Amino acid sequence: MISDGKFHPPVIRSAYMQLSWLGHSCVLLTGSKKILIDPFIEGNSVLFTKPDIVVVTHGHEDHLGETVALGKKTIAITEIAKYLKGKGLPVEGMNIGGTAIIDGVSFTMTPAVHSSWIEEAGVGCYGGTAAGFVIGIDGVKIYHAGDTALFSDMKLIGDLYHPDVALLPIGGRYTMGTAEAMMAANFIGAKMVIPIHYNTWAKINADPIQFKEAIERTTDIRVKVLQPGDKIDIRHTA
Repeated sequence: MISDGKFHPPVIRSAYMQLSWLGHSCVLLTGSKKILIDPFIEGNSVLFTKPDIVVVTHGHEDHLGETVALGKKTIAITEIAKYLKGKGLPVEGMNIGGTAIIDGVSFTMTPAVHSSWIEEAGVGCYGGTAAGFVIGIDGVKIYHAGDTALFSDMKLIGDLYHPDVALLPIGGRYTMGTAEAMMAANFIGAKMVIPIHYNTWAKINADPIQFKEAIERTTDIRVKVLQPGDKIDIRHTA
């Protein structure tokens, strides 16, 4: 580009945000806004986090977690949104396939193959369909799969939204395990995969290092294994 008689190469803008894994499926995205996904942490240390927006993938207690106690603006499927509104929270309801732009951040609700039940005292109530989210913040796209089995339409999530990072459950039993998550990673095609929803309890024990080595040995995908509380910088160059 020439503006002052001299040649200046085009500027490559690098988008940037920070991702923190707080344990289980709880992830904090920090950029122009702080987005907290599935705020469940044993010991409730998530309450020391002050997000701008909370995102809930489905109604199970290990995902709904401390949503009500946090009292922040919350995004969830319609049925959970109605439940949270009854608790006095400011909520934004949506449904599978939809996209909402809220406070400058885009939230696309994707399918997940899983159940959903809001587990209160007594019988509880139906929590709608379980979901995942593609979240676009500061030029970076993060796919949080929620709790899910492997399904072939994960290819469409990759083809449509091109996430930079995929957060995938690997614990087995209640979600896909490492073998299925390897195939999911290939379907989605994100350059980086971060395993979640494992080793919280004995029934969902999994080896993230074995998962990492198997993917990186056979693909160009990088796997980042985090410890609870770890933070990494995520960049997208355009």
